[in-house]
Amino acid sequence: MAQIQLILNEDVANLGDAGDIVKVKPGFARNFLLPQGKAILATREKVAEVEHHKRVIAERVAREMKDLDATRKELEKLELEVQMQAGAEGKLFGSVTHAAIAELLAAKGFEIDRRKITLAEPIKQVGEHTVPVKLRGELVARIKLTVVAAGE
Repeated sequence: MAQIQLILNEDVANLGDAGDIVKVKPGFARNFLLPQGKAILATREKVAEVEHHKRVIAERVAREMKDLDATRKELEKLELEVQMQAGAEGKLFGSVTHAAIAELLAAKGFEIDRRKITLAEPIKQVGEHTVPVKLRGELVARIKLTVVAAGE
């Protein structure tokens, strides 16, 4: 049976990402992809248009990655310090959370969304910690955070 060539408008699990040109069975195209707007028919003009958009997007992503790499270098130079109430053994009475770290970064002039701060769990111990901040894709900045007991 013949297959239909489509251009995906959005990511479709087990098929491809937005902008990919895929071949699917006519029923899948007719009953699912086309009615829901997840794909369009791949005409010669549409394919050329998608290829142009891919090039434009790739150039924009390259520029953004260059800017983000500069931001990563600036972030890694930072040394943040936070004072918290702690017990005798260095265990904090509270914890240093994603939101608290985002506030510290904002005070230093970096507006980072707290969801990009990827702590495995909140910091609950006095000492030096490395905080990973996911900027985009595989680009991660590692910030040095020192937690000291209040009153030291």
